Amino acid sequence: MMVHYRKNGDSLIPEYFCRESNFNTTRRAQCQQMLGGDLDAAIGKLLVEAMTPMTLEVALGVQAEIQSRWEEANRLRRAQVDRAQYEVQLAQRRYMQVDPANRLVADALETDWNEKLRALKNAQEEYERQCRSDRSVIDAAQRERILALATDFAKLWESPDAPARERKRIVRLMLEDVTLIKDKEITAQVRFKGGATRTITVPRPVTAWEKWKTSPEIVAEIDRLLEQHTTREIANILNERGLSSGTNQAFTGNRVIGILQRYGLKPRRERLRQAGLLTQQEVAEILGVSEGTVSRKCKRGLIRGHVYNDRGDSLYEDPGPAPMYDAGEGVLQGKKNRIARPPRN
Repeated sequence: MMVHYRKNGDSLIPEYFCRESNFNTTRRAQCQQMLGGDLDAAIGKLLVEAMTPMTLEVALGVQAEIQSRWEEANRLRRAQVDRAQYEVQLAQRRYMQVDPANRLVADALETDWNEKLRALKNAQEEYERQCRSDRSVIDAAQRERILALATDFAKLWESPDAPARERKRIVRLMLEDVTLIKDKEITAQVRFKGGATRTITVPRPVTAWEKWKTSPEIVAEIDRLLEQHTTREIANILNERGLSSGTNQAFTGNRVIGILQRYGLKPRRERLRQAGLLTQQEVAEILGVSEGTVSRKCKRGLIRGHVYNDRGDSLYEDPGPAPMYDAGEGVLQGKKNRIARPPRN
């Protein structure tokens, strides 16, 4: 994956994306892409932890051991060169001492001398190559400067004035590579220069829609409040509790309706219907009265209604088949029956 830094105000936000997307646009959707702010912070913390006095002491101890082994290996390589030099000198003396009249022996000794010269050249070249590749000895002053890095590095890395390019250079000097695995969380397999490895995990960066979605706790509370309240009432209750939507805004009836639709919550009307409540028309047919009369009876407490929306529409409990006395109308009313009140004395 490659990293790209995009500016957000005064800060830079790292974004990792699959290198393949640059070359094969037909498979762009299959490539990984994610924000790397948390990942960069975790790797930076890992680097600071790695640059401690103890780890540097261990590193210097290892370097001293390597230096000791290098000196032993260098002594053996030097001995091989000296041995090859001796073989050349011996072959030369043999050739110089042969009778020139004995051409067969002279040719064989000359061939042996040339082979020893080639062997000496190869040994010298290998010795010089190994000397160039081996590290030099660390003296006392260099050791003190290396140990001081434990403090200086943390200050440099955590300084807000440190340029991002300098941090990137430090990472390249200390790390060989970082392998990312994106799943429910991000797993980073970090390989240091020299072969040491560490594995760290960070939460998966949330997408924009995940960042602004309503919390599951609020959705569950809305689902519970729908048993007794309309959407506007629910919005007022949530606002009184100091809660806000996923976009950090106050709740309104329409926002609550949007949450119902987005999360598949059952509307209040449907809940009441499943609980056996009746419409105004159904109650009017049972009582043999008009729908307006049903509304008036509800206001007078003769029929129990339950408001299900912000317009004030209601569903009603079953009034039953028995007649009801309506003090406002002065009559006993039942289904298709009107009985006059007895006269007063």
